[in-house]
Amino acid sequence: MRGYRICLIRHGMTEANEKGIYIGSTDLPLSEKGANELLLKKDSMDYPYVDRVYTSPLRRCTGTADILYPYSDTVVVDELRELNMGIFENKSYAELMQRDDYKAWLKGGRDSRPPEGESLEEMTARTFKAMHSIINDMMHCELGRCAIVTHAGIISNLLVGFGLPKYDPKYLQSAPGEGFEIMVNTQMWLNSQAFEILGYCPYPKREEDEDEE
Repeated sequence: MRGYRICLIRHGMTEANEKGIYIGSTDLPLSEKGANELLLKKDSMDYPYVDRVYTSPLRRCTGTADILYPYSDTVVVDELRELNMGIFENKSYAELMQRDDYKAWLKGGRDSRPPEGESLEEMTARTFKAMHSIINDMMHCELGRCAIVTHAGIISNLLVGFGLPKYDPKYLQSAPGEGFEIMVNTQMWLNSQAFEILGYCPYPKREEDEDEE
């Protein structure tokens, strides 16, 4: 049975990321530093060829896709956007730690929602919808390997919820411009809503690749 590979890649840095500010659904572009870091990673690491890139609609993700995969077909998937942090958007951790509603949200479960925001359960529901649509599209179009450019929270939530084998969430964090490669086949997804976690993505460049340059 044919396997379909997907590279889940986190977007590059924004100025808010650099300052430790929650932006969630706030639509900020890559910072100059973030864009330059992506260019360096693209030069020093091996981002595999992909048939198509699916991306969050937020500019930090579409900008990352443009840098890493400038010649690939790109499809924007609205459900891949980051968690809506509600009134906590554009505030730093230091600011929020003084608020009782923020402390209550941190202590709450997956159905706990930031004021005017969304819960992890709600985010999981829409990202499952996104994955189902993407996997069906890959199978229908016979696309063997694709990339998804999205957000750190989306990636870790997908891996925890649907990935096999099961890992401690602390090992499923993605650095900017990096992430994980997964593989799925029709039986795994339709019967179990699961995919296999293969490892990190991108890969270290092989010595022969460096020699060719």
